Amino acid sequence: MKTTLATIFFSIIGTASTVWAAVDGLEDHSGLLCWIFLGFCALIVVAQLLPAIMMMAGMAKGVAEHSVKAEEKAAK
Repeated sequence: MKTTLATIFFSIIGTASTVWAAVDGLEDHSGLLCWIFLGFCALIVVAQLLPAIMMMAGMAKGVAEHSVKAEEKAAK
């Protein structure tokens, strides 16, 4: 088990060197401020998605409760 995990770990680490070789060849020269701005934009998007997901879950719960009440009413 330990040798299998070690083999998987070292094979992943061994292939990561090609990824780091590609990082040095950036041609757009985007600096730290550009990445901070993009991170801030992503934060805004996530902050707007969370309430929307909660609202959709609440609506689904309300529809499910309504259908259960309708079934109970029809059974009477």
